[in-house]
Amino acid sequence: MRYMKDNNNNKKLVDIYYYSKKTMKKPSLFQIIIIVLSIPTTTGRTVGNLRVREGSPFKIAIFADLHFGEDTWTDWGPGQDVNSVNVMSAVLDAETPDFVVYLGDVVTANNIAIQNASLFWDKAISPTRDRGIPWATLFGNHDDASFVWPLDWLSSSGIPPLRCPAASDDDGCTFRGTTRVELIQEEIKSSNALSYSMISPKELWPSVSNYVLLVESSDHSKPPVALLYFLDSGGGSYPEVISNAQVEWFKTKSNTLNPYLRIPELIFWHIPSKAYKKVAPRLWITKPCVGSINKEKVVAQEAENGMMRVLENRSSVKAVFVGHNHGLDWCCPYKDKLWLCFARHTGYGGYGNWPRGSRILEISEMPFRIKTWIRMEDGSVHSEVNLTYD
Repeated sequence: MRYMKDNNNNKKLVDIYYYSKKTMKKPSLFQIIIIVLSIPTTTGRTVGNLRVREGSPFKIAIFADLHFGEDTWTDWGPGQDVNSVNVMSAVLDAETPDFVVYLGDVVTANNIAIQNASLFWDKAISPTRDRGIPWATLFGNHDDASFVWPLDWLSSSGIPPLRCPAASDDDGCTFRGTTRVELIQEEIKSSNALSYSMISPKELWPSVSNYVLLVESSDHSKPPVALLYFLDSGGGSYPEVISNAQVEWFKTKSNTLNPYLRIPELIFWHIPSKAYKKVAPRLWITKPCVGSINKEKVVAQEAENGMMRVLENRSSVKAVFVGHNHGLDWCCPYKDKLWLCFARHTGYGGYGNWPRGSRILEISEMPFRIKTWIRMEDGSVHSEVNLTYD
């Protein structure tokens, strides 16, 4: 691994590979392929790499299923959002992570009547942003779902007062939702350069949150510590699925960035794949699975287009992390090759009354290890497991 400077004199990590053309007979004639491990975005901005702090592991907090913006015309809804902020604040102060992943269903768009979902999205991000911690988001099935009209709004009680975006005119306060692209664009604008979220290439749309981030070693002379892949598992405005186009994108991207499978890879999306059903504990969570709640059946994506087959054939893939099921928080091994993990329901929005918390990931360099546990709102810790196969 080496560093090179781009046209703006910025240092970028590059991985150098050598190959010999089939037509070349002399081994002295080689061509150097330089693959720059930085990802262009459709927003036109430059996103740098994450880095491990010297002498410390790299720690990630996952916030799943916050469901901000529910029943905002009542006292209950805003109170739930305050409770969710308190959960995130407790976790962030106890764990002091280097990075935060918002694992989908940040808002409940089907409860948000007008084009102001970004207001609630911003509120959900605020505990992380206010502490100066970088983050990335991906979409769940509720984030751009169509508004569902409450029947009592059409009765004599009428439509309650609605909170319009501050900069909107009358046209900007109509009954129209906020799209996936608009949500990320607004997030980036107000991020103070802390958001690492990206918008997918248009050939992957309607899935929008597909991108990869590099975690660099604290030692510039050493290879990267991990690659973090984020995928949009659909839902809301289109079917709940990882498409074939996304699978091909992942294959191309991963084979380019990590052709020799030397860099550990972690995968994040919202809705579990059908593989989660195969490893799910039947009743109690017993070894080799690790977790504390198994209160519902896995609700998986509508179809499987080959993503799991690709992942299981990459020895560099260590684990997949999903949300969606609020009553599940286990990790189970899949074919003795990688781990399939649920996060922990973080938000007070959404269904279920199980205690709230956050899944924490910790990546250590020397020796290399990926460890995970769950930090609860009350400060307790449980379900620690080493995700690194020897």
